Amino acid sequence: MVDLLSLAGAAAGQFLVKEVLGTLAKEALEDYVKDFFKDSLSDAIAAHAPLPLKKAIAQALKEFLKLFQAELEYAGLPGELIHHEYQKPLKQFLKDPETKQFLGRPFDPEIKKLEGDLLAAKWESLSLSQLPNDFDWLQLTNQYVRAVKGIIRGDGELRQQLDLYYQEAIKDSLKAIKGIPVDFDLKKYQEALQEKFGSLKLDSLDTTGAAYNSLRLWRMFIPQDVRECHEFTPQLYELPKEQLLRLHAEGEIEALLEADTIERYRQTYTERPIQSVLEVIGLDPPAPVGAQPPAPKPPSRSPVPQAVILGDPGSGKSTLLQYAALSWAEKPLRELKGQPIPLLIELRTYARDKAANKCSHFLDYLHNGNTACRLNQNQLHQLLKTGNAVALFDGVDEVFDPALREEVVNDIHRFSNNYPTTQIVVTSRWLGYKAEALRNAGFQHFMLQDLNDEQIADFINRWHELTFRPQDEADKIRKRDRLQKAIQDSKAIHELAGNPLLLTMMAILNRNQELPRDRARLYERASEVLLHQWDVEQKILENDRLKDLSIDVRDKQAMLRKVAYHMQAGEKGLAGNVISREDLEQILTGYLKTIDVDQARVVARLMIEQLRSRNFILCYLGADSYAFVHRTFLEYFCAWEFVWQFEREQKIDIEYLKTELYGKHFQDEAWDEVLRLIAGMIQPKFVGQIIDYLLAIKIDKRSYINREFEYLIKVLIYGGIQGFVKLAGIKNLLLAAYCFNEVSNRHEIGIAENYLLDTLKHEVERTYPHLLDAEAAETIILQISTLWPLSSTQSWLENCLQFSAISYAPSAALQAIAHTWHKPETNYLLKDLTQFDENYSIRRSAIKELTRSWKDDPETLPILKERAQSDDDRRVRRSAIEEVARGWKDDPDTLPWLKERAQSDEDANVRCSAVEEAARGWKDDPDTLPWLKERAQSDEDAN
Repeated sequence: MVDLLSLAGAAAGQFLVKEVLGTLAKEALEDYVKDFFKDSLSDAIAAHAPLPLKKAIAQALKEFLKLFQAELEYAGLPGELIHHEYQKPLKQFLKDPETKQFLGRPFDPEIKKLEGDLLAAKWESLSLSQLPNDFDWLQLTNQYVRAVKGIIRGDGELRQQLDLYYQEAIKDSLKAIKGIPVDFDLKKYQEALQEKFGSLKLDSLDTTGAAYNSLRLWRMFIPQDVRECHEFTPQLYELPKEQLLRLHAEGEIEALLEADTIERYRQTYTERPIQSVLEVIGLDPPAPVGAQPPAPKPPSRSPVPQAVILGDPGSGKSTLLQYAALSWAEKPLRELKGQPIPLLIELRTYARDKAANKCSHFLDYLHNGNTACRLNQNQLHQLLKTGNAVALFDGVDEVFDPALREEVVNDIHRFSNNYPTTQIVVTSRWLGYKAEALRNAGFQHFMLQDLNDEQIADFINRWHELTFRPQDEADKIRKRDRLQKAIQDSKAIHELAGNPLLLTMMAILNRNQELPRDRARLYERASEVLLHQWDVEQKILENDRLKDLSIDVRDKQAMLRKVAYHMQAGEKGLAGNVISREDLEQILTGYLKTIDVDQARVVARLMIEQLRSRNFILCYLGADSYAFVHRTFLEYFCAWEFVWQFEREQKIDIEYLKTELYGKHFQDEAWDEVLRLIAGMIQPKFVGQIIDYLLAIKIDKRSYINREFEYLIKVLIYGGIQGFVKLAGIKNLLLAAYCFNEVSNRHEIGIAENYLLDTLKHEVERTYPHLLDAEAAETIILQISTLWPLSSTQSWLENCLQFSAISYAPSAALQAIAHTWHKPETNYLLKDLTQFDENYSIRRSAIKELTRSWKDDPETLPILKERAQSDDDRRVRRSAIEEVARGWKDDPDTLPWLKERAQSDEDANVRCSAVEEAARGWKDDPDTLPWLKERAQSDEDAN
């Protein structure tokens, strides 16, 4: 019997080869060959592989084992340890079907490299022996691919057989794909898509010194959520009214809505369900990092036949369509049966060719135009008629000429009429997009949502897994956790991270510097990254006088500071985020003249275009107006200009900052971020003076409520006085705390720190009339626990638990303790309060915090169930029911328990809560609907 060991030949000094292959030799060789070539040759060929093919497998396994042993020896492991620790794990590893399939892939002539982390993930998933920290799977895999190619080159008979087998496999695959002509070169088209779109595009970011060019888009792609927006674009109606009037006058939007219509449409929009964009267009999700791409499967629901995906700049619209194309291009030909061919058309290129009379319609463009791979339009016509293609039209907004853009939209409309069975996906920025034409043609419109916390975490994990080498594991974990913490700890950074491009920018920055503390420095570096490749010098018309023009990053930042400063002085101030082209051009021209730039107005116009199209700082609003692409940049550059005038130019002094900036704007939410950023950018001693000034401001909190009405209602309902003041009544205190939090060296701030802490505590400790509502109490106490996480603070918070039952401070204090001091003592405290505290609101808060922080404690669930049945307050019972239903949804006992609570509790509201949780969490359970109907009939309070 021929076995793997004899076919491989002797390997002197490579004891793993003999030991491992010797064991594998006892298996049926034909079965091993079949698994080995599952991903590269047909089953029939693999099952009846001739001897040269079997010999090649044995030699390939020998090379793999030699490389594996070399990696262990390079890490300093002695032979005896390698023999003892890794012989059995390697046998198990090489018996795994996915491992065998992976190691057979280099026999495919088209495979030039493999993803080393896939093997690393497989080793880990099998829970095999721990490998040394510097074990390099990537290097091993690359060397293995080269070794296999060498085996093939060294055996003429084998090479000839493989070429023959591969050509037959392609022919068989093409025959199996309905509607594809045999002479249609699918492989060439796949390669063209991979070459053009395969790598993550980081052109607008400075990636100097980092090896990001090999990042594969299809592995980094994070599917976002969408919400249908058929009649309403929410961002549009956040623009200033005068800007909407200009857009309407210039035909950029179809109609202006009345205020009541806007609110009605806005409510309808927010009530629409959020769904994955992949469900809308009918794609599989990307594989987890380190795993093989998922096997193709039919979507859980039919894709939308004609969809328009709208979004902000940098929100991932183009990446979505590129992922759609790559998810097809990355598949082996044999898996393309039933998979429509993606036709990805970048509309800016199409429009350019159309305007130059190089094409007249989309098929003409794909046949003759400026594309990566030209396709025969007659064959395309047949494909489209039978619905065996999906048309992906990217970037309606990137056709800047309004008349040409209208032509392109009409072309899409006509295309949809000509090929009604072909799925069509169109993308555009929401700004400048007129929905009427395609909406009337039956297209459904969807708005991309910002990345949520789970999606941000997925991106961060993928980024660090794919950009760090295996030997840099500790550095990878440290920087991954650092970026995640920065996003969690800062509201402003968290908002930025919702945009995929800006999140990518932060990941690049995080590689070389820490982000969490100094947000102002983060924004400065972010602007440097975005402005780094500003090649306006090369775009200017050839002119000897401009040859030596040099505009560095500092000049560009200075211009943007002046733009932001101008915008904040407008009618809407910082809330407006809009500037006319005339004003923008004038500001840039004025600055360029100060640095002796000739033809300053010409250069300014070119720079505006660069800022918009390349550097992702400004965006065009239509009606000859512009805005910062994200208001964070507006706020940052505005703050920086005030600091520049204060520190560098000394046009303003500390009194101006206190009275004219903080004194006049501390209650204006649009100024919050600017005032906080300024505090983080100036010297701590000045921040101390600002804090003293803010704390000295006297606010008549009662002016924020209708005292007589509120007093009467609260007395009637609560039997006592409980004044309600929103955050506006304590904005001076909160802003002082926020400013203090911005200072990196707090020891230099002076006596203001103690005064601030005492003032915040005093506000919480006031009892009658208590002027803090729930939000205000929670906000102040959260600031205290965040800024002073000391044992003395914990003791003070525990004292707050004893406050009057009409105060919101106890619940807020309990949340702060649980969030800040996660230790066993806190767990014991929460359990005690959950069961025995006299204040029902404390018991409710303790239930929520116990679930949030100690869900895995085996005592938690029994305590919650006991409270849901025995607590004498219905509100506590409802809270317990909600926490059990949502926290233990996968527990098979939860649904029966909920149904029992829905029938047994004496209070109708509690029973209702149990019914609602069962309906929400188990709506797909076939027994739920009949049970709900039964409850609706039999519960005495159902009506």
